[in-house]
Parts: sequence; structure tokens; C-alpha cells
Amino acid sequence: MKKLIIEGGIPLKGIVKVSGAKNAVLPVIAAALLSDGVSYIDDTPWLADVRTMCKALECMGIRSDFSKGLLALDTAGLCSTSAPEEFVRKMRASFLIMGPILSKMGQAEMSLPGGCAIGSRPINLHLKGFEAMGAQITLGSGRIAAQAKKLKGARIYLDFPSVGATENIMMAATLAEGVTVIENAAEEPEIVDLANFLGAMGAKIKGAGTKVIRIEGVSSLSPARHTVIPDRVEAGTFMVAAAATGGSVLVDNVIEEHIKSVSAKLQETGSSVEESYGSIKVSAGEKIIAADVKTLSYPGFPTDMQAQIMALLARADGCSIITETIFENRFMHAAELRKMGADIKIEGHSAVVNGKPKLRAANLSVTDLRAGGAMIIAALTAKGKSEITGIHHLERGYEDIYQKLAALGAYVKLVED
Repeated sequence: MKKLIIEGGIPLKGIVKVSGAKNAVLPVIAAALLSDGVSYIDDTPWLADVRTMCKALECMGIRSDFSKGLLALDTAGLCSTSAPEEFVRKMRASFLIMGPILSKMGQAEMSLPGGCAIGSRPINLHLKGFEAMGAQITLGSGRIAAQAKKLKGARIYLDFPSVGATENIMMAATLAEGVTVIENAAEEPEIVDLANFLGAMGAKIKGAGTKVIRIEGVSSLSPARHTVIPDRVEAGTFMVAAAATGGSVLVDNVIEEHIKSVSAKLQETGSSVEESYGSIKVSAGEKIIAADVKTLSYPGFPTDMQAQIMALLARADGCSIITETIFENRFMHAAELRKMGADIKIEGHSAVVNGKPKLRAANLSVTDLRAGGAMIIAALTAKGKSEITGIHHLERGYEDIYQKLAALGAYVKLVED
């Protein structure tokens, strides 16, 4: 089992380049199934989740080839409508395969998806959308089957602006007969990125990035080439790490608009944030100022940055309240931070964080992907050596994270236990 050793107390300084977005590339990979031929995806981060998705598609007859950030997907050999259970249960994003397969092949079957244990993330909104377009859904023995000779356009209202449901329904609607309208759709940048790729394939989509998305179905889609947007969560993680360690880091390859909420919160906590085209420089202030945080759907403060900001506020001057509105079980990292001396109390959907000047090194266990970001940030600020296990979660979402931290001056060492 691998573990990460971090010796804290060293301010991060230098330049770090952000990789392509994990949450953008996975739906783009799924969307490639809608065409016949070879699609190319530039700036693909070669993460564990990306490799899992490619392996699942390979079992369905898809050929994939990766080299230096370029992923080629040849979908001409698609021969199955069922994704392998062993891969689907590893990550929730694998369920994004269902929409394209159902729309293209007329049927799809897969097991219930897995992923991080951060709370209930029901797929009922995905299925509601498929049913509205005429699909027959069958559930049983941990598996889901959907059939529809030809999906029909429909008006679909999402009870919650789910990113995954918006993406899955949008992909399914591209080959449906007629017009599909998704109301109360998610507005995240990853939705816009997927729509851009689908548009390059020949799809007719309007309104991506707003609450109402309109898709006019077409008879077929063609392969395309697409460059994935930068990972806003990776960018935010390095920004918070710079502030927490008392450092100064230029985060390169970012879209400033995508992380406005993080920039604003860091300024509120006392850091200097300088934006320029394609990069953001974060320099720590004299002290960390307490601030309240509430996670919201985009463009609000992202739930995927909640754990990282908690690690920062654990050392703030004063009391902060963090309210989680997206996932009900996303405070598991609080227990690990308490091992380091953090004063954090969980009260329902809120965490009360009484800041302390210093944290102490400790043995930590990563509980989920973004909690891993919090563990790293906390360990970087604590004097002494911290040991972090469960780092396979980290490798699902942060490309070359250890090398990037080392390049910023951090003492990080990956060892086999």
C-alpha cells in the first residue's frame, strides 16, 4: 500500500500549471460514443478515473490510445450495450455511458455506479429524463436496463440542477427525434465544455451554461477534436495551498471566471489574488482571517472545494462556519483534521471551525478525493512529518500532484508501506 510523507512548514512558491479537468473529460469521453470513428481529446489528464473509463469502453469494443495529453478514441468497433460491472462500480461518472449508448443503440444496461462515499447521489434524475424521452426503465438485482427503439424529444424539468443528469440527458437528446428542453439545468463550466464538443460533432445545442438548454436531435454525429478546459478544482486547491502555507504561487492555465468564488473567498480570508489572462497569482496575507462559506451550485462556492477551504480556516484568526448544501456526508475530513489539533464541530449540515495558529503533524487517512486535497494542505502547514494513506483517492483527480508540489518547494515523498 502506498502512502505519502509530507514535511510541513515550507511556504509554497513558484509556478504550477493546471491539468485538464477531470469532471470535463469524463463526459466528453462518454460523448465520443455517439459517433462512429476516431475522436481526439487534447489536454486529457491521465488520471485513475480516466483510465477506468477507457478500460470500461475497451471492454465494449472501443479502442483507446493515449500519448502526451492526447487521447484518441475509435468508436467504430462498439459491440456491446452493457458496461462492465467491475469498472462501473469504481466510479459514478461511468453512468454517463448510459445516455449515449441508449440513444445510439436503442438499449443500455449497467450496474449501479460507485464512487466516493460522500453521500447520496441518486441517479433518479437521469432515469426520469430517459423515461420522459420514451425509454422503458427496468431495475433489479443492482442493475439498470433501459430500452427505446428511438428516443423522442421532450420537456424535462430537473428537481435539482444535477450536473450528471444534465450531461446524460443532453447527450441522449442529441440523437433523439425532435426537440428536448432541459429546465433547471446545471450551469457548470463542464456542461458548456461538453456542449462545445457535441457541437463540434454536429449536435444542435443552445443555452448550455444557463438554466434552460435546448437540444434539437440530429440523425447522426461525426467524430471531432476537442481541447478539455482546465481543472478549476485543481486550480482552487493550489490557490488555497498557497494561502495556507504562507506562500506565493502563480497558478497557470486557468479560466478566471470559473473560480471567481474561490478567488473572492481567499481575498476575504486575507490573501492577495491577482488575475491575468490565463493565470492567477495567490500570495498569503499576514494572517488568515475567519470567513463563512456556503457551498452552492455554480457559480456559487463549489462543494469540491469545501474540504480544502476547511483546512485553511482551521488556522484562521476567529470562528468560521462552513455550510454544505450539496452532499450530506461531506465532512468526513473533519475527523482527520481534528487529529492535527483542529477545533471543528459538526452540527447537521454545518461545520463550526474555531481557528488555531498551528496544526500538528499526524497520521492521516484520505476518505474521498477532495478530502485528500484538504489532507495535503493541512499537512503542508503543520511542522513535522505527516503520513497520509488512502492516496488512491487523490490519484483519481489530481494529475502529477506529488511532482507539482515538489516543484513548488514542498517536501513530499511517496513510499510503499
